[in-house]
Amino acid sequence: MRTLAERHQHILSRLKKEGKVSVVDLCRELDVSSVTIRKDLKLLEDKSLLFRTHGGGTSINPYTVDRPVNEKEKIHAEEKHRIGMVAAALIEPNDCVIIASGTSVLSLARCIKPEGTVTVITAALNVATELNVHPGIEVLLLGGILRKSSSSATGIYAEKVLDDFSCSKLFLGVDGIDMEFGLSTTNVMEAQLNRKMIAASQKTIVLADSSKFGKRGFGRICGLEDVEQVITDAGISEHTVEMLKGMGIEVTIV
Repeated sequence: MRTLAERHQHILSRLKKEGKVSVVDLCRELDVSSVTIRKDLKLLEDKSLLFRTHGGGTSINPYTVDRPVNEKEKIHAEEKHRIGMVAAALIEPNDCVIIASGTSVLSLARCIKPEGTVTVITAALNVATELNVHPGIEVLLLGGILRKSSSSATGIYAEKVLDDFSCSKLFLGVDGIDMEFGLSTTNVMEAQLNRKMIAASQKTIVLADSSKFGKRGFGRICGLEDVEQVITDAGISEHTVEMLKGMGIEVTIV
């Protein structure tokens, strides 16, 4: 059996190389019990050298926090703009789409140059305001309880309206994408509305910069099996891309 220091060095080395470690793998590699590994992970977390997760550890904080939309808009702004441009090209003449809330989908709204008439359903005030200047875009704004941090509506009223629609695409922004936990956001009511949006759409397209991968928000939206396409930037790891493609998800890197 390796010493405590040797085990910790091995764990940190794996973490540096892969970004995360699992208890099962470490038990096999170090020939120790899961109890020992969990104690090691606890000690390393106490020293702020990793973050413990369900079944292992990661080098980055896996939990997201709610921030005002004007603050989030400045983070990875260039990546979000490129993501928005690629997503906008997917909107076809006479399309009917849903645009959720968040700064990535706001970038999409700013890039849309519609041909013909396009109908957009959204719960986000900033998205609706951005699109309202286009004479060729008809905006249906969902009503409900207004979230101050995101300037978007949530709640039963917004959810019920979606029962009456069927749209070709949903452009969905998220706070976290975890290969096991799925898509998530920091607000449970927004997560519920997002699920209704998925049910009302033929195709779900996730717009997320690479910093969202490996993160979890409080409210789970859905599993990755409900996603058809992900548009992200070049910061995503090759391993994650291969995992997504293996699940049948189209991955577009800008």
